[in-house]
Amino acid sequence: MIAPELASGTQAPTLGAADHADPLLPIELLELELSLDGYDGKTDFCETVRVASAKAGGEFLFDLPAEGLMDDCKRIAVLRIPSSNEKMRVVLAVLDHSGTEIRMEAPDPATAHLVRFADAFIKVLERF
Repeated sequence: MIAPELASGTQAPTLGAADHADPLLPIELLELELSLDGYDGKTDFCETVRVASAKAGGEFLFDLPAEGLMDDCKRIAVLRIPSSNEKMRVVLAVLDHSGTEIRMEAPDPATAHLVRFADAFIKVLERF
């Protein structure tokens, strides 16, 4: 979840650090995170993320298996959401191994290639 306090009293990383030009957590991302909070694995992951991202003013781009990309999850959905500077920001909706929890993550160096692919994907769609 977004910056929950861990049992040790430390703060978990937030998505704000992903874009140094946009350090604040946009309300749309908070709405997206909250709408995905109740996911129980009984509904389709892609459809759940697609609906939640649309409600937050964002776009579902694509999803793919996480094998070989991230160790601690089953699937990754790549989304674009509005940020405070009126640009769209790429974020990841990650389905855990048990298939019962979706968490939001900012791309990091290990997943930066997904952002590059998403940018290329968007450019191709815009040409159509």
